[in-house]
Amino acid sequence: MSRVLVKICGITCVEDALAAVEAGADALGFNFFPGSPRCITVEKAVEITAGVPQNTVKAGVFVDTPPEEIARTVRAAGLDVAQVHGEARGLTVRFWQALAAGPGLEERTRTSAAEAFLIDTPAGAQRGGTGRVFDWGLVEGLPGKIILAGGLGPDNVAEAIRQVRPWGVDACSRIESAPGRKDAAKVRALIKAVREAEGS
Repeated sequence: MSRVLVKICGITCVEDALAAVEAGADALGFNFFPGSPRCITVEKAVEITAGVPQNTVKAGVFVDTPPEEIARTVRAAGLDVAQVHGEARGLTVRFWQALAAGPGLEERTRTSAAEAFLIDTPAGAQRGGTGRVFDWGLVEGLPGKIILAGGLGPDNVAEAIRQVRPWGVDACSRIESAPGRKDAAKVRALIKAVREAEGS
């Protein structure tokens, strides 16, 4: 099995970003959704991304945001890709489409221009970060690059990888000490579990 991309989402400070990269994270997520306890400003994102290695993917999380505002923020914050929750038509930057697990996923992944699809547990207005797992059977065999999200932690990520064989995994709330602050030991344990599962 090829290397699984590991994204640590909801980064809010330089310390957590560097600890995640040191632990082996491939991507970091920065949340610009005002409804999230992990929401940060563009200025804060610039401060954090300035110290992150060039080869680390920096993703901005956007919820129902106009395409021109997404593009502006991606460029201003030094991001590589937008993770879009909601409509993505008209985007002029690279993007991953976030979708809630449920019926109709195959059709949506076949007809979108997204580079990858982040499949998360349905969360209503919260739009993610719930710490809840969904039925992974819903994403088995989907076309395209699938990033599995929703309640992943050190205890279940290996099982998720073996079952779904995703292109990437995204973890947030279950590797935190408080909303927006990562627990470095849990981050290391999660990434270790991912790397071990790749070879199984």
